[in-house]
Amino acid sequence: MAAAGNAEQTQLQDMEEEDAGMEEREMESDEDEEGEEGMGVENSDEDEEDDSSEDEKENEAEIQRLEEQLSINAFDYNCHVDLIKLLKQEGELLRLRKARQKMSELFPLTEEIWLDWLKDEIRLTEEEPNRDKVYELFERAVKDYICPEIWLEYAQYSIGGMGSPGGIDKVRSIFERAVTAVGLHMTKGQTVWEAYREFENAILSTVQPPPGRIPSREEQELLKTQLERIHTLFRRQLAIPLMEMEVTYAEYEEWSEQGVPDTVVQQYKKALQQLEKYKPLEESLLVAEPPKLAEYQAYIDFELKEGDPARIQITFERALAENCLVPDMWARNTTYLDRQLKVKDLVLSTHERAVRNCPWTMGLWKSYLLALERHGADHQTVSDVFEKALNAGFIQATDYVEIWQAYLDYLRRRVDFSKESSKELEELRGAFSRSLDYMKQDVEERFGESGDPSCIIMQIWARIEALHCKNMQKARELWDNIMTKGNAKYANMWLEYYNLERSYGDPVHCRKALHRAVQCTTDYPQHVCDVLLTFERVEGSLEDWDLAVQKTETRLNRINEQLAKVAEKEANMARQEEERAEQRRKAKADKKALKKSHNEARAGEKRKADYRNEWNEDSDRKRHKGNKEQSTEEYMETESGLSGRNAPPGYKAAPPASQKTQPADSRQYDNKPELRNDDSSVFVSNLAYTLEDPEANLRTLFEPCGPIKQVRLIFSNKGQFKGYGYVQFEAPVSVAEALKLDRREVEGRPVFVSPCVDKNKNPDFKVFKYNTSMEKHKIFISGLPFSCTKEQLEEICRSHGTIRDVRLVTYRSGKPKGLAYVEFADEAQASQAVLKLDGTEVEGNKISVAISNPPRRNMMDKPGSSRLTADTTSRQAYGARGRGRTQLSLLPRSLHRQAAPAGKVENGTAASAATGAASSAGEPKSLSNSDFAKMLLNK
Repeated sequence: MAAAGNAEQTQLQDMEEEDAGMEEREMESDEDEEGEEGMGVENSDEDEEDDSSEDEKENEAEIQRLEEQLSINAFDYNCHVDLIKLLKQEGELLRLRKARQKMSELFPLTEEIWLDWLKDEIRLTEEEPNRDKVYELFERAVKDYICPEIWLEYAQYSIGGMGSPGGIDKVRSIFERAVTAVGLHMTKGQTVWEAYREFENAILSTVQPPPGRIPSREEQELLKTQLERIHTLFRRQLAIPLMEMEVTYAEYEEWSEQGVPDTVVQQYKKALQQLEKYKPLEESLLVAEPPKLAEYQAYIDFELKEGDPARIQITFERALAENCLVPDMWARNTTYLDRQLKVKDLVLSTHERAVRNCPWTMGLWKSYLLALERHGADHQTVSDVFEKALNAGFIQATDYVEIWQAYLDYLRRRVDFSKESSKELEELRGAFSRSLDYMKQDVEERFGESGDPSCIIMQIWARIEALHCKNMQKARELWDNIMTKGNAKYANMWLEYYNLERSYGDPVHCRKALHRAVQCTTDYPQHVCDVLLTFERVEGSLEDWDLAVQKTETRLNRINEQLAKVAEKEANMARQEEERAEQRRKAKADKKALKKSHNEARAGEKRKADYRNEWNEDSDRKRHKGNKEQSTEEYMETESGLSGRNAPPGYKAAPPASQKTQPADSRQYDNKPELRNDDSSVFVSNLAYTLEDPEANLRTLFEPCGPIKQVRLIFSNKGQFKGYGYVQFEAPVSVAEALKLDRREVEGRPVFVSPCVDKNKNPDFKVFKYNTSMEKHKIFISGLPFSCTKEQLEEICRSHGTIRDVRLVTYRSGKPKGLAYVEFADEAQASQAVLKLDGTEVEGNKISVAISNPPRRNMMDKPGSSRLTADTTSRQAYGARGRGRTQLSLLPRSLHRQAAPAGKVENGTAASAATGAASSAGEPKSLSNSDFAKMLLNK
């Protein structure tokens, strides 16, 4: 046993020595490796120093570039953010502080930027015990956005200063402000309440006496007061619907020795019910992707219906924290505050934050100026805000015009015009003069346009001088300046000047303005001429009248000559285009006819082959039959019956399938007379061919007009509805009511309703009557969006006068053309509407507005008119319906162009020999509107 034990001991010693040797060898190898690595570290440190120095140089160069860019454009938000990141990376604390300071002066900072800045400043003040600077920074931070995290950081930092006199009261005031600002936040408000309670619980532990010692009366009062504070915090929090409020209630039950009071339980249950209503909205926000704009809009709509101002405002603040660059959200919030709450501090602070977040939005600056004036801000403050607006960098030239108009309106309201001269009046005139210089120099250089082509600012200035200051000389100087800026060619500008002279000037200058207008106007010269003649009828002498007539006739003749040249040029272009189109149609028809002939030839060969095969088979079959069978079958069946040698006498075959399926007798075909009672019938057209049960639709439409005797619809020979028919009433008095339904829509198409007149008995009846004279009381609007309705257009025009009628122009299918006519009570209202509405936007479309002046329809009557020549030529050569689609012409094209017109046309207008002679001489007879009406009615 001893030997065995010695052997084991010896073996253990050998193993230990071997392990020690291995450790020594490993240590030696490690030392060698360390030596090699040490050499490598020295080399790598040198490389890292070189890389770091290069990185520092690159970062410094980038920092300088960003600083130069900000010196050029201080409102580059992204440039500010990049500069702050680089400076923080480089550890340039002083430059970083200046960069943050500059950015905060121009923009509200995000929650992340503020927290980084505040934490850096807190670390710096640990070495420099100056807490006031950090407090000032916190006050600035909580004003930018409603952020619970910043309020918590503020409260925690203030707890560190409780040792100073009044420190506890200061902490409590900060917590009270925090729960007032963000305590209603559904998801993050609970953290602020809990932090407030923890602070009060910590104070409670300091006022509680040690165990075993009886507290004094003062200590008991302090203890009771502190307990009441905590009870109050629990009650206030449980009365507000917040997420996870059940946990707070359980905590209160555990903390309170007397249990939860009944009043608190009732408030808690009520808050739970409210929470159930808010949970779907909060859940939608939770699952939505940032920035959650649509979800916040729905949340705000819900709160507006509920009507709790505090909850409405906290919802707006939550939405703005995530959509701070959405101008519409800021505009909606400021509009609510302006019209509902009207709390000065809240309104003005929100307006200020709005323009700092979206400085490029002119509407926010304009609302800010109005809010300042509304709440009685001093003049210097309003002027400073306006100057900031000018430097904000708007994206359109018209934005500068509108902001200047808002500021000039403010200055005008400050002036007491009962005084001949005042400081405010001189300031107003100086502002008008400065605005014109600003438009000419700054705006035109940047945008290439002034943004005020109609010189609205100068027009307002002229009216103020004429109305309030009785200074017509200055007003005339301004209008002369307006006309030299390219506005002399517009009739509405001259009429505006004329109205000014008419109201505040004298007849001499009125006459002078109208004479200049007649010479310069190019858009509506006829209207200006009529105004001049009307003025001379009222106030002019005979010499004035003769001079006005002479000038207007000369001007109109010159314009008519110009229009004739333009019309002739357009007619030539139209004729050339129609000739090219005719050539294309002819080539297409030739190609189609050639293809059809090939198809018919191949089909004929196939039919012949099939007939031969059938004939051979029938011959073989007949050869095997008897004589009796042959004698009874020697006849053939035709469409009119059985014919042949052995056909039964009087036998008629069954009618073909096409005749079996003929429409009922009530349907009327084109080859049958259209019987009607003209006095009690109306003609209805433009109905859809695919209209289901057209008779029922027409009865439904016309039954309110009176008892219907019969509805006669027109069908083709194949039984297809042709889209028109007649409605016969029992009494003629119903026709007048039925005609009022003209253009009423039936399944998306306007139905045309016209009187029923026998054109054979009344050849002079005119259905189509085109108005070719200027309608001064009616305006023509183009460029409307296709979605614009009659009611919307009437609402737009109502503010400019009394509206008699609004008509939207549509295609025959009912689709809108984007055109409309609006009829006013008189000419003055129509002119005013043209002046105010021309160039405005409707649903993003810029509309054009002018006095209604329908184009003359006699353009086609002139010599060389393509429409007349093409139409009459086609009818003379090919009949009333023109050339058939499969009809081929074997004449060369040159002979087609040289063919003389026939002596008679088939559209209802007789061409006499004299007309034919005139046509051959190159002078065709002009056709009137009545002639064209006859042509259309007799087709």
